[in-house]
Amino acid sequence: MKRSDFISRMEDSAKVWDFIIVGGGATGLGAGLDAAARGYSVLLLEQGDFAEATSSRSTKMVHGGVRYLQQGNISLVMEALKERGILLKNAPHMCYNQKFIVPGYKWWGLPYYGIGLKAYDMLARKYSFGKSQILSSKSVIKEVPGVRTKKLKGGVTYHDGQFDDARLAITLAHTMADHDGCPVNYAKVTGLLKNDAGNVNGVKVVDTLSDTSYEVKAKAVINATGIFTDDVMNMDNAEHKKLIAPSQGVHIVIDRKFLGGQTGIMVPKTDDGRVIFFVPWHDKVVVGTTDTPISSVCMEPKPFKEEVDFLVEHSARYLEHPITRDDVLSVFTGIRPLIATGDSNDKTSSLARDHYLTISPSKLLTIAGGKWTTYRQMAEDCIDNAIKMGGHPFRPSPTKDMKLHGYTDDFDPKDHMHVYGSDREEIQALAADYPELDQQMHEQLQYSWLEVVWAVKNEWALTVSDALSRRTRALILNAKAAIEAAPKAAEIMAKELGKDEAWVKEQVEEFTKLAENYIVN
Repeated sequence: MKRSDFISRMEDSAKVWDFIIVGGGATGLGAGLDAAARGYSVLLLEQGDFAEATSSRSTKMVHGGVRYLQQGNISLVMEALKERGILLKNAPHMCYNQKFIVPGYKWWGLPYYGIGLKAYDMLARKYSFGKSQILSSKSVIKEVPGVRTKKLKGGVTYHDGQFDDARLAITLAHTMADHDGCPVNYAKVTGLLKNDAGNVNGVKVVDTLSDTSYEVKAKAVINATGIFTDDVMNMDNAEHKKLIAPSQGVHIVIDRKFLGGQTGIMVPKTDDGRVIFFVPWHDKVVVGTTDTPISSVCMEPKPFKEEVDFLVEHSARYLEHPITRDDVLSVFTGIRPLIATGDSNDKTSSLARDHYLTISPSKLLTIAGGKWTTYRQMAEDCIDNAIKMGGHPFRPSPTKDMKLHGYTDDFDPKDHMHVYGSDREEIQALAADYPELDQQMHEQLQYSWLEVVWAVKNEWALTVSDALSRRTRALILNAKAAIEAAPKAAEIMAKELGKDEAWVKEQVEEFTKLAENYIVN
C-alpha cells in the first residue's frame, strides 16, 4: 500500500474508524497492529516518520532487563523475558540471540553476578535464549579479544536478544497494513474532536507534506505518543497532571575492532549506578547508555558533552585499547518517556519502565512508559481497554502467535539484509531495473543504493533522513559517511518521488544539518 492510498482512506469524511491511534513509535505501531489483526478498522497518525523519536534510538536489545532484576522488579523481568521469546518465535529475522559477558575484576564479582544471572535464566523458563556460565579469564579473552586483561579474574556469560529497532517499527507498520490497517507518517494531530457529551470522538490532523487539514472521526482515540504524551493530554484537558518525566540517553558507536569477536560486554554498575552495554550491531559496536533528566522534549535531542565523555571514560575501563572521542563514528540521543512519580527527588534511572494506561473523563485513552521488548503485551492491554471504552464487540488478540511481515527462518544474521526477511529477494530483484544502483552506498557503509529505491517504493520513506536514518541505519553507524552518501540518496529519491533539483538541494542541506548532531567534535 502507498501512503497516497492511506491518505485517500483518511479523506472519507463519512467514515468512523473503530480506533484512531496517535503516535507511530513502538507503542502506537504495536497497538495499531493488534487492532488491525483483530479485524477492527484502525488509523494510525504519526507527526514525523515512523519511530523517528525514541523508538529508533534504543540500545538495540530485546531483553528482560538485568538492572530491573537488581531493582527487584521481578514481574517486569518475567514479562519482558516472555515477550523476548515471543518476538524470536514470530520474527526470527528481526530478533536473535546475543551472548554477553560480565567481566570480573574483583574476587567477589564472579559468584555475585553468577548467582544473579542464574536467577535471570530461571525467570526466562521455556523462553530462555541460553544458560549463563562462569568463565576463566582465558576463556573471557577468547570470547572478547578486546576486553581489558589487567586484573581480569574471569567473567560470567549470559544470553539476551538483539534487534534493529527502526527496522522492527517498519515491519510492524507493514504487518499492520497487511491486515488492512492504515499507518500514516507525516500526519500531525493538532487537536481532538468531542461530541455533545464532551467525549473525544476524533482528531484534527494535518498532512504536513501537502499542508492539508482533515477532521477524522473514531469510536475510540488512543494517545500513544511517548515523549509527547503530555502534549496530547493537554489537547484534552489543559489542567491535567503531568505524566511524563523525560530522561535523555546517549549511545556512541565505535568500530568492531575495539571489541573483537561476536560477544558483547555488560557492565553491571557504573559510577552513577547504571548498566552499560557494548553491543555488537551491524558490524559496529553500540555503547550505552546515559541517564540525564531533562525539562523539555523534542524530536531531535542533542547529546551533552559530559554524556559522551562519560561513555568514553567508562569504555576505557573495560577495553584493552581505550577509545577516544576521535574513535566515535556516531553518537545518537533518545529521550525516554518515563512515568513521573510526583517526587522531584527521584532519579530517572530509578523510575519504573512498566507501562501505564489511563482513560480520561472525556474518554481519551493514554498509554505510556514501557519498553520495546514488551511492545506486544502493551498493545494487547491497550486495545483490550480501548474495546471496552469504544463499546466494540470483543475479539481476542491473535498477536502472540502471529508471524510478522517478512517472516523467514532462512537467513544469515551476518548479512545486513536479514532485517528485510523474505523481502530481501525482491530488493535484490530491483537490480534488473536499476543495474546502475546495484552497488555499495559507501565504502564504510554496507548498504546498497537499491535499498534507497525500496525504501521509497515500499516503505513510505519520504525524506533523505527517512532513508539514511531509519530504513537503512547509515546515520547511526557512521555519520560522516552518511553525509557523503546524502546527495546521491536525494537524487535517487527525487526521481522516484517526482521531485525537482530544489528539493534535492533542500534535502541534502537538511540532512547534513541533522547529521552534524551525530558527529563528536
